Amino acid sequence: MRKFLYFRSMNFKLTSQYQPTGDQPEAIRELTDGLLRGDKAQVLLGVTGSGKTFTMANVIANVNRPTLILSHNKTLAAQLYEEMKGFFPENAVEYYVSYYDYYQPEAYLPSSDTYIEKDLAINDEIDKLRLSAVSALLSGRRDVVVVSSVSCIYGMGGPTTLAGSVISIHRGQQLDRNMFLRRLVEALYVRNDIELNRGNFRVKGETVDIFMAYSDNVLRVTWWDDEIDSIEEVDALTYQRIGQFEDYQIYPANLFVTSKEQQEQAIRLIQDDLLKQIEFFTDMGDPIKAHRIKERVEYDMEMIKELGHCSGIENYSRYFDGRKAGERPYCLLDFFPDDFLMMIDESHVSVPQISAMYGGDRARKTNLVEYGFRLPAAFDNRPLRFDEFNEMIDQVIYVSATPADYELAQAEGVYVEQVIRPTGLLDPEIEVRPSENQIDDLMEEIMVRAERDERVLVTTLTKRMAEEMTEYFLNHDIRTNYIHSDVSTLDRVNILNDLRAGRIDVLVGVNLLREGLDLPEVSLVAILDADKEGFLRSHRSLTQTVGRAARNVHGKAIMYADSITKSMQETIDETNYRRAKQLKYNEEHHITPKQIQKAIQQSIVTDKEREKPAAVKPYGEAYIEPSGSMAADPILEYMNQEQLEKSIANTERLMREAAKNLDFLQAAQYRDELLRLQEMLEGK
Repeated sequence: MRKFLYFRSMNFKLTSQYQPTGDQPEAIRELTDGLLRGDKAQVLLGVTGSGKTFTMANVIANVNRPTLILSHNKTLAAQLYEEMKGFFPENAVEYYVSYYDYYQPEAYLPSSDTYIEKDLAINDEIDKLRLSAVSALLSGRRDVVVVSSVSCIYGMGGPTTLAGSVISIHRGQQLDRNMFLRRLVEALYVRNDIELNRGNFRVKGETVDIFMAYSDNVLRVTWWDDEIDSIEEVDALTYQRIGQFEDYQIYPANLFVTSKEQQEQAIRLIQDDLLKQIEFFTDMGDPIKAHRIKERVEYDMEMIKELGHCSGIENYSRYFDGRKAGERPYCLLDFFPDDFLMMIDESHVSVPQISAMYGGDRARKTNLVEYGFRLPAAFDNRPLRFDEFNEMIDQVIYVSATPADYELAQAEGVYVEQVIRPTGLLDPEIEVRPSENQIDDLMEEIMVRAERDERVLVTTLTKRMAEEMTEYFLNHDIRTNYIHSDVSTLDRVNILNDLRAGRIDVLVGVNLLREGLDLPEVSLVAILDADKEGFLRSHRSLTQTVGRAARNVHGKAIMYADSITKSMQETIDETNYRRAKQLKYNEEHHITPKQIQKAIQQSIVTDKEREKPAAVKPYGEAYIEPSGSMAADPILEYMNQEQLEKSIANTERLMREAAKNLDFLQAAQYRDELLRLQEMLEGK
């Protein structure tokens, strides 16, 4: 299904001021050799801070294949994307994640007879990057790296249809201008002669300007009679010429392109299935559901006939794609050649996430179909099943500090080890202490770290325990805060920044203090109830949690327990093995461990703004208090509707700017703030 284009040969060119060090050269060699000899699955066991991304980049450069790197959330994907762009500045490094700033899926809750309508906000910048990724693959380039979230397994238009919508032009070509304009409309570009935005085109005499959906530039095509006289890219703001071209390919403005014939065929098939579903509900003796499905689908068909789309049109994707019932949807993986390379980062989290997507989607849609809100075809607008995902992979490298049993089984128990850090930092020393008087003992350790201007992470088993411990520490004048799943994205980032900046000394959490947290100031991780065997105290959870102290030269972990469980012993043994290997390497190469220096991510406001007195705050320029939020600012209570709307518009602008810069943590903060401000406006 994917062999629809001839893929041009083009090599990756790795650019870096560093050379592989430690055990990176051996890891790169082993992984490359494995790919060249045809190994279907390999595991890179790389500890935190060992330079796994650099190793991945070197392997990609060695094998020269289109590569899909999958990450389990869009923030980590953005970090990988930026790093890969730095390593391959001359190649096509693309980014493909969910393009929603906010998404509430359609659902029905039978217990309360509540129908929840779909609600969403699309981020245009991310949509542009998604289109750019697909365009790079459609172009036939081989030097493509796409960094993606689990969004890559969700449905989209088919590669053959999209490839057929690519408009190829060249200078001197005989082409009727009106025919060209019709091709643009078929590729879902919209004519707008007044304001040229992304995905629009305008016509001025013999010149057509196209603001391509996947680029920041405008394509200007000029005619002389029926002949294309010039093709050039111009700046979208100044319209100054950037480059001239002899030939050019214009890719579709949307990933769900369809033809008029497909649309007409789809409407006929929808009509047939609607009659079957009405008959089904009628035979069941349920006229309410029969009437409901008839009313909803007939309205959707009318919208498709008149406008070419309707709300929830993705639920009819099977008809437009020409797929049979139950057949998997097209997805990003279809656009890669058969020999593409898959890399799954943090595989112990990413693989279960991929596996779970289908079941969650199916459960939600079952109620919609059974109660007459959707046709059964809605089931076929879905993510890939895990077996379908695996069938589409040629070769895969699982990357994790704690690979799960599944990944190891796929690689037949063999893994490539990378435990030496270029900085010389060691895995933290682990100490087991009795749980009796554990809080008093921990407070003494916290005092020692506070005097050295270092931070402490404490993990508990429950949210309530985290909150109670925070209150206890605060009552003893220890600057503390807690973090768990009930804490909003906005507050989480502010709390982490407060920890790094020294506004708090201790952070208490449950399961969020694991993957993805880069906190060089943390020198102690304390694990309470370490001997309570289970998910939160499994070998992998313990290893990941202990690893949060691996960025500090004084890194240490204390497990409070009355016995040593199998998981604890495995974590201790593995950590001691790594420490011994790291110490030996440092001694042989005369390396002194160096403390990592990392800038603190800017929150919504600067420290200077935090100190600004409330008396001088103008309306509409509220600021966030430490560990607080803009919407919590008392001055907002006195704003009128116009002033609140101004604050909302400003916050939305900042959210889009953050997303444009791929700073999704910052964008999430602004999104949460925007929702709070909108609630306040509704209350007015």
